[in-house]
Amino acid sequence: MSNTGRRKPPLVADKRKPKSKPKPKPAPRRRRATPRAKGGILRRLFGGLLRWIWRIVWGVGWRVAVFVGLIVGLATGYTYTTLPDVSALLDGRARGSVTLLDRDGDVFAWRGDQFGGAVTAESVSRHLRNAVIAVEDRRFYSHFGISPRGVASAVRINMSEGRGPLQGHGGSTITQQTAKLLCLGVEYVESEWESEREYVRDCRRGSLARKAKEAIYALAMEVKYSKDEILSIYLNRAYLGAGAYGAEAAAQRYFGKPAVALDPAEGAMIAGLLTAPSTLAPTSNIERSQNRAATVLRLMAEQGYLSADEAREAQANPAELSDAAARQAGGYFADWVMASGPEFFTRDTTEDVIIRTTLDQRLQTAAEDALRVIFETKVREGSKAQAAIVVMSADGAVRAMVGGRQSKISGGFNRATQANRQTGSSFKPFVYATALELGYSSQDTIVDEPYCLNIAGSGAWCPSNYDNRFHGRVTLTEALAKSYNIPAVKISESVGRDLVRKVASDFGIASDLADGPALALGASESTLLEMSGAYAGILNGGSSVTPYGLVELRLLGQDEPLMGTGGGIGERVIRQEAAEELTYMMHRVVHGGTGGRALLPGREAAGKTGTTQAARDAWFLGFTADYVAGVWMGYDDNTPLTGVTGGGLPSEIWHEVMVRVHEGLPARPLPMIRVPDRPVADGFGFGDGQQGVPAGQERPAWQEDRNGPIENILRKLLGGG
Repeated sequence: MSNTGRRKPPLVADKRKPKSKPKPKPAPRRRRATPRAKGGILRRLFGGLLRWIWRIVWGVGWRVAVFVGLIVGLATGYTYTTLPDVSALLDGRARGSVTLLDRDGDVFAWRGDQFGGAVTAESVSRHLRNAVIAVEDRRFYSHFGISPRGVASAVRINMSEGRGPLQGHGGSTITQQTAKLLCLGVEYVESEWESEREYVRDCRRGSLARKAKEAIYALAMEVKYSKDEILSIYLNRAYLGAGAYGAEAAAQRYFGKPAVALDPAEGAMIAGLLTAPSTLAPTSNIERSQNRAATVLRLMAEQGYLSADEAREAQANPAELSDAAARQAGGYFADWVMASGPEFFTRDTTEDVIIRTTLDQRLQTAAEDALRVIFETKVREGSKAQAAIVVMSADGAVRAMVGGRQSKISGGFNRATQANRQTGSSFKPFVYATALELGYSSQDTIVDEPYCLNIAGSGAWCPSNYDNRFHGRVTLTEALAKSYNIPAVKISESVGRDLVRKVASDFGIASDLADGPALALGASESTLLEMSGAYAGILNGGSSVTPYGLVELRLLGQDEPLMGTGGGIGERVIRQEAAEELTYMMHRVVHGGTGGRALLPGREAAGKTGTTQAARDAWFLGFTADYVAGVWMGYDDNTPLTGVTGGGLPSEIWHEVMVRVHEGLPARPLPMIRVPDRPVADGFGFGDGQQGVPAGQERPAWQEDRNGPIENILRKLLGGG
């Protein structure tokens, strides 16, 4: 084919966009050398050093962590194997408790470490359970026994308040607190410790090593027990004030109900005690305890355990103590009963003991109220004078006891049982009891006149009457009613001091009785309890009594008592006729004698006043057909009373006590021989040591009408009148 000269059509490839020729690369610029930054080498060296150190720390750290974790795991595992069953950990007391019941079987006092019985986290009131978690460990159910957040928070608070990191707030979980309550598994063995107090102090040490052991023990508990089991141990072991260990004991002691029945306010109050049980106990300061409970209720509401309305309702109506807890009636009485029982079942018991007593709580309240009223209305403000009261039945069963003006205490000095004081004229009934037993009559006479005795080594002793007057010939009834001293000494000397001492001793006055003639005037010392018991012997017809408060002692859960009543009516001391005639004479003390302020409206009463030398002691003891009561008043340091005699304030206290004691009781006549008063006849009775003896003639010193005591006794035994 020849070339025709035509242009060839463009090829497809020729239609493409022609490639641009690559531009030649510009020659690289020579960068101007700049000096290196100052210190760059040092930074690289320092960074390298840090990386090297980090590699070492990391290499060592994870190995140490593994090693520590292994040690902790092994320690936790070993501790796990030593943990006993839950049931063995609930009651952690080293000693037992004593529960005291009154005559009606109601609890009125506790002694020792009280444990009301085992409870579980499921069996207690949900309000108590929730309150404990809210105030002690809000994350209890989510942590593994230790709360790092809680520890960090506690350390921060301690440091901010200027304390050491482990001083003050500990950030302990409930599990850790339970471990501490268990003393990390170390049981108390008496032979291994100086005292139980030392053991407890060791358990509560807060050193770093102790904290580490506590943490391991807590971890082991979390593995061994469920959360509810740990909480159950805590609820049973925690001390909650006033001798109460565990939720059940606290619920019973403070509110008189089981732990399952607690309402929100009551549950919050008990939970609030965990911080400071002795200080916050409602029996110590109810207002402080209620304020703490209000805080707990607020925490419960914040954490969703209570609605806002429920929390406000509980705060507006705070928990109140039960009647028994509020009164704490019979503090002195309970102390006396505890001291009178066997030591191994009372003061040092390792068992839970139940003691039924003779106490009547109504009468106890009556005695306390009467004493308070008199001191508020009749005694000058600020006076340190003290008083004691005993109320008992004719058989010696003590129904009420006040050992001092501060009645709501335990362990105080009991002036009713521990104070030996001179009895004064309150001893005189035993002088007259001796005379009546030997055959004399209440209407026989004696001359009240100047009278002296020669005391070997001391010279003449001349007793005088309180009014420093002489009253001539008086009947024995009048001499006792007016509390004349000279007739009492004359009678005592005539019958013989040894017989007077024997009669008084047989009636229960166990104190050493004076040997001298002042015996008749109450120079000897005795306790109010002894004197009241001796007067009970007069009321019951002349038989001795041993005052008692313990009726029955048994162990908790057992029906058979281990011991019974340790007192009551004993042997006869004087004839019933003599006792009934003496009762009439003592009746005249109240109705027309020195004891007029003790007079009871519409009810017969008998008694005797007593005032010692310099008025250091003032007494009134007496009885109705139903009860015997004794009152003593004085100063603990023997300071003389000002303007007080047995016929004054003690008689008024006795009156106030007995009016309250007999409320609702029908009036009953006294068991007495009602002897009509007869004119005092010249020529009969006591005079100058002789009775009915014309001048110049010798007659026996003792004589009823015209017969001697032996003849009178024989005549009465033979039915001759």
